[in-house]
Amino acid sequence: MSWQFNSTEEIPVSDSLLEQVIGQDKAVEIVRLAALQRRFVLMVGEPGTGKSMLAAAMSEMLPTAHLEDVLVYPNAKMRINPTVAVVPSGEGETVVADAKARRAQQSSAVNYLFWVTLFASTTIMLVFAFMYDTFWFLIAGAVIGVVLFLARRFYLRRTGTVVPKLLVNNGAREQAPFMDATGFHAGALLGDVRHDPFQSGGFETPPHELVEPGAIHIAHGGVLFIDEVSTLSMESQQSLLTAIQERRFPVSGRSLGSSGAMVRSDAVPCDFIVVLAGNMQDVEKMHPALRSRVRGYGYEIYMKEAMPDTAENRDKLAQFVAQEVRKDGKIPHFSPEAVAAIISEAQDRSGVPDQLTSRLRELGGLVRAAGDLARRDEALLVQAQHVHDAREYVRTLEEQMSESDAESWTSVLG
Repeated sequence: MSWQFNSTEEIPVSDSLLEQVIGQDKAVEIVRLAALQRRFVLMVGEPGTGKSMLAAAMSEMLPTAHLEDVLVYPNAKMRINPTVAVVPSGEGETVVADAKARRAQQSSAVNYLFWVTLFASTTIMLVFAFMYDTFWFLIAGAVIGVVLFLARRFYLRRTGTVVPKLLVNNGAREQAPFMDATGFHAGALLGDVRHDPFQSGGFETPPHELVEPGAIHIAHGGVLFIDEVSTLSMESQQSLLTAIQERRFPVSGRSLGSSGAMVRSDAVPCDFIVVLAGNMQDVEKMHPALRSRVRGYGYEIYMKEAMPDTAENRDKLAQFVAQEVRKDGKIPHFSPEAVAAIISEAQDRSGVPDQLTSRLRELGGLVRAAGDLARRDEALLVQAQHVHDAREYVRTLEEQMSESDAESWTSVLG
């Protein structure tokens, strides 16, 4: 290593996620370009090589000036087809608040008239019931009360100020959205309509309030990341392709037994950068048109599993250790000897002479285990011995099972 330090606390760590990606220089270069030009990306490689970090880093580089809030309104002409409106980010909450304030004023006036009328009619019916000594006037008073209640409810629902639902709120964002939709089912990815248990009698929820955005809508203006893309059904991949092409996608009910199965909103904006990831088996199972779209309008990146064993890359691994300590927040910093032990492990895990592993997620597990041992020993810094001892704690299940089988055979043969 070229750096001289007493502990990893002295090693500077960038706040930029892109600067924290180690061992993937070509991928970093392509991602910078893709973010600048809003291109799609398909990353192929083994777990732990930095795919999700690169995708999240893209959202940091996107501008926020053109982010939008999305509102959904009831449709007076067709209740099951809510309408959609778009306003600049930060204005959505204001629109909803203003509508609620106007409705509250209307409700206050109607409620005052309702209670005055109800009190007057009840008083009159009680007087008549007392004068004529008959309960029929009491029944009439109850009927009048029910009619007034239903009339009040009908008026507020039909003629009161419409309060939209804020479907996508970007007002509080300091950077472009990043949505990790890995493993999402169709409803969570594409949006859905909630079930309404009260479907009649004036107590049903307005259809526009049942509409829920999907990850593609929340990612509008930002990045949508999907790892292990082959886990998406072909139908969902086709819908994703449609959303990419149209940059708008309606929300519809996806549960056949739900009261919202017939609800379908207007098309909701979903102009996002899609970043797909997986291994070669995932790529082979991708919808051909979806992969063609990515290749035609973006980049395919192969994530390296190893990097040259150079002084520069050793310095980057020292930076990686410092990053992991700061991210974890529960372990001590590492001494130079402990960092050297981590680098030695990176050499062994590469499996190739003069190479260092780029599968840093697994290496991060060793960093945390060594830190845990140092915390147990109440050490101020993680030492090389902690790293060596931690190797025993981070062995894979396969390695543990293999050793157990070997011990069993030794005892049998012995």
